[in-house]
Amino acid sequence: MAANPVALESLRPAAPPQPRREPESPLWLAVAVSIATFMELLDTSIANVSLPHIAGSLGASQDEATWVLTSYLVANGVILPLSGWLSTFIGRKRFYMACVAIFTASSVLCGLAPSLPMLIVFRILQGLGGGGLAPSEQAILTDAFPPHKRAQVFSIYGLAVVLAPTIGPTLGGWITDNYDWRWIFFINLPVGIVSLLLSARLVHDPPTLIAQRWKLLQNLHIDYIGIGLLAVGLSALQIVLDKGQEDDWFGSQLITACIIIAAVCLVSAVIYELRHEQPVLDFRLLANRNFGLSSLLVFGLGFVLFASTVLVPQYLQELLGYTATDAGLVISPGGATVAILTIFSARLLKRISARTLILTGWLIAVAANWTMAHTFDLEMTYAWAAWMRVFQAFGFGLMFVPISTAAYSFLARDKVNQASALYNLARNLGGSIGISVMTTVIARRQQFHQSVLGAQIASPDGNLQRWLNNLTASFRDRGLGPSAQQHAQAWLSALLTQQARLLAYLDAFMVIAVFAAIILPFAFLLRDHREGFKAPSGTH
Repeated sequence: MAANPVALESLRPAAPPQPRREPESPLWLAVAVSIATFMELLDTSIANVSLPHIAGSLGASQDEATWVLTSYLVANGVILPLSGWLSTFIGRKRFYMACVAIFTASSVLCGLAPSLPMLIVFRILQGLGGGGLAPSEQAILTDAFPPHKRAQVFSIYGLAVVLAPTIGPTLGGWITDNYDWRWIFFINLPVGIVSLLLSARLVHDPPTLIAQRWKLLQNLHIDYIGIGLLAVGLSALQIVLDKGQEDDWFGSQLITACIIIAAVCLVSAVIYELRHEQPVLDFRLLANRNFGLSSLLVFGLGFVLFASTVLVPQYLQELLGYTATDAGLVISPGGATVAILTIFSARLLKRISARTLILTGWLIAVAANWTMAHTFDLEMTYAWAAWMRVFQAFGFGLMFVPISTAAYSFLARDKVNQASALYNLARNLGGSIGISVMTTVIARRQQFHQSVLGAQIASPDGNLQRWLNNLTASFRDRGLGPSAQQHAQAWLSALLTQQARLLAYLDAFMVIAVFAAIILPFAFLLRDHREGFKAPSGTH
């Protein structure tokens, strides 16, 4: 329906578009938007290790406390695809600063929450504020700099995107152990204030966006159906991914219903948005060769990055007995490697095509996870675990900036808002699906390996049966008498559970390696991003 001209008067640009200008302080602009990204992405993972403390403090069960994570991810996933349209509708700077303010204020409310229901409500608000940050920030950087300078600022932004989920669990554990779980939310307050002050001074809406807003508000038709389908579909999908394995997938009526709702709504949303004149999420952008391929590649990067970041610390804590702090120290060298290579890859893009760096990164990702699947064991040293994480990090550090640069190299400037929403949605979905798949793989493969090992015990001719008999005799010799066999069975059962868990983790690393190998060939199809530098200005 057409909007009331009077009601929209305050939203209209006050002056006609001015010639495009580069930011007065490019480094500070990149820092201003990147610290907000870091803050938001940190919160997607920092609360994970604090759940037992949150549950105990608020008198809730562990299962109930997991909604602290789910509620945030659902709200985050709902607003993310709408962020491009909202940035155009109310102005990118205005929308971005509103998101920072909402995220910061709701973080403080989360820290002050007196009960679990109130904490979940505040986490929803926090997710709504945080969901619009990453797409807005990437659009701000893309519009503020010409194509040949984007790699440099994307490297600063990339540090936030790749480092935040890596250090989040470790930082959350350290804060919870040494202070209180509420401080994982309070630390966002000073960061949010700094981000708001810098953004107010440095962020400006570009002329192309001002022109888009003017055109949109002159003949506004709000895509209520598209908004509704995307919001409901992505909410249901996030619940499925976060709760599916925990609730036994199709064994749960809630998960089954959410799968059906997600499938119907999301398929309907794609079909409807492709036919709408003013879509809230423009899927037609995926037809752009480099952008479509880059969205697929960043989906894969999100899958591999988040999946491996969850697997390695869990493996070290569950099977090797590491504390959260010790596991974090294993991850830390990888974080430093990512930081160095992210900046280094931006410099390399001046001489080497993004396609070459992306292919190299994916090859390293395949090799690193394949090596982990074949070398991790129960006697692994700290040094080997840290080196393997560094090996993985080489791949991550080489990929993020080249993928981002390739994605926007052939897009028109007036498509940046919508493109950033799609691009970041792909990365977020990749991360959520990666974590969900790994959780399921470990649980199902552990069951499989336990059944196989258990069958060997049951076999009278098996080696494990002879070992059990010898162990029983040994316990009997130590004076345990009739209970010797029970002690031997309990000891062997614990050992088999541990071995089955180990084999399940090794299978999970192999799944990541295979997934990376499947994604890798798509990088060959990318056009050289440097060709985009020579294209007409309107296509950058």
